[in-house]
Parts: sequence; C-alpha cells; structure tokens
Amino acid sequence: MNYEEKTLDSTVAYNGKVITVIKDNIVTANGHKSFREVVLHNGGVVIAAMKDDDTILLVKQYRYPLKQVNLELPAGKLEQGENPDDACKRELEEETGYQAEVWKSLGFINTTPGICTEKLYLYLAKNLKFVGEHPDEGEVIKCFEYKLSDVFEMINNGQINDSKTICALSRAFCKGFSL
Repeated sequence: MNYEEKTLDSTVAYNGKVITVIKDNIVTANGHKSFREVVLHNGGVVIAAMKDDDTILLVKQYRYPLKQVNLELPAGKLEQGENPDDACKRELEEETGYQAEVWKSLGFINTTPGICTEKLYLYLAKNLKFVGEHPDEGEVIKCFEYKLSDVFEMINNGQINDSKTICALSRAFCKGFSL
C-alpha cells in the first residue's frame, strides 16, 4: 500500500530564531486534499555522560513551555549545518563543565514526527575530565551526579519524564553498552 503524501504548495506561517512553521496543502495517498502544519527544527544532541560505571551526569533547568524544573541528560540544539559529533562535545562542556575522551553514538530519535522535523542524536560519553562549565547566555542550569539505579528508579516512579533522557538511557541499555 502507498502511504506517501504529495505536497501541492507550501507557505511559511512563522519564521523564528529556533523554529520555522510551515503549512503545506497536500494530497493523501488515497487522493483526499488536506493540509499539514510542520515545525522545522535543526535538531539537537543528548549526552549520557558517565563519571564511572555507576554514576551519570544529569542537569536541572527550568523548561518554560512546561513551567517547571526538569531533571534530564545534558542536551542542546544543533546550529544550522553543525555536525552532531561536534555539537555533543560542545554541549557537554557548556552544560556540565566536562570533556569526554570516549564517545559512542547511540543513533537518533525523531521527537514528534507528526508535527516536527526535530531529530535528536544520542551519545554515550565516558572518561570524563572536568574543565569548567560555561552555559549559553541566559541559560540557568546546574549539573548533578546520580547513581544509575537512582535514575532508573526516578524514571520508573515518574520523577523523570523527559523523553530524550528516557530514550537515550533505553538505547544505551538495549544496545548493551556498559553504562
């Protein structure tokens, strides 16, 4: 069966610093005319940074759309055209103050494929060395160390609901990487 939808025309509804929103008029695979609203986003990186075999770095920061403080893995946006392999190193240092000697790609996830093009690249970082954090201007963020067992318990009891954190840790665990 053919599932592909064809774009008839596309209009930019909003063009911002982080996102662009487009409205496409389309024809569905079964011939019906409809529309799609799509958020265009450069994507980002997520880092599971291990201090040792049982200690991971998490950050706390206020997430404005949710109006709450989140506990999550270090992460950040890709700049236009930036290589994710470079961005993960930049973001880890900015948010935690650490550099890593060992990096392992955990693949990527599509965060909300029904409305957004955002793709997050997941990484495992090991052999950490503290060099001093330097968050982006306007970013209020604090790094904490947690035992992995405590992090998985916080996920299981609903204290951590950040999807990128849960996905990155799941991907690392399912691929059999030693966390």
